[in-house]
Amino acid sequence: MLAYRHAFHAGNHADVLKHVLLLQLLRHLMLKDKGLRIVDTHAGAGVYDLDSAQALKKGEYLQGIARLWSLPQPPPPVDDYLRQVRALNPDGALRRYPGSPQIVRQLLRPQDQLRLFELHPTDHRALAEQFSGVAGVELRQADGFAALKSQLPPPTRRALVLLDPSYEGLADYQRVLHALADALRRFAQGVYMVWFPVVSKPGAEAMVQGLKHLAPAGWLHARLVLQQPDALGFGLSGSGLLVLNPPHTLHAQLLDLLPWLVRQLGQYPGAHHLLEQRPA
Repeated sequence: MLAYRHAFHAGNHADVLKHVLLLQLLRHLMLKDKGLRIVDTHAGAGVYDLDSAQALKKGEYLQGIARLWSLPQPPPPVDDYLRQVRALNPDGALRRYPGSPQIVRQLLRPQDQLRLFELHPTDHRALAEQFSGVAGVELRQADGFAALKSQLPPPTRRALVLLDPSYEGLADYQRVLHALADALRRFAQGVYMVWFPVVSKPGAEAMVQGLKHLAPAGWLHARLVLQQPDALGFGLSGSGLLVLNPPHTLHAQLLDLLPWLVRQLGQYPGAHHLLEQRPA
């Protein structure tokens, strides 16, 4: 079972995978000057204090970002990721962690738009304190699944959408599928990135297979399993990402990167990765 608020999990191994890949997608899409709309349907609090009671309850960041923090000469995508985290920690001590909204904000260009949705009132207040009045950013306290349809298609016809709900309830798996099916009908050319936990829950694998069938122009599936799986379905043994309409360069970038992450972050002898794609 995952705690709904991301403060309990900030900087863990799932965040490492999600944010390294998010950065690679942003870097690729921002090679073009034309404006990009980035939509984060479950934005969280934006920035997390790693010395907070929530972060220290299980210390999940110790098996994620903390393992990479001082490594010499990491692969370029990881070095890029670490530079984004270090922007919040200029004295070199790891105390704060950027969520997806903050990582995007650090790369946002004047022609880009960031749309943030967060339903939890405490996290929404934290987002409002950080992002209200920032050029190009709009924030709403709303259900991101329902709000997504209002964002597509974007005026520039270029969009990156991140969906990473908590999956606390089994309904989230079906809601992801329904939201993506509707989004693709509205804007088939968008790039859609779906994060999911590797847990023993009915509906998880069915969602992944359903997402693959939705993709009109190909998909990429990346997964890390880093902890001993729990037969009772508790805990986070790993995480995955399904990217619909991925850049053609992404698969090659991950061929060596995912094994490297397994070596650095694996917590049991059976730690492994999965990388597969269906090209357009």
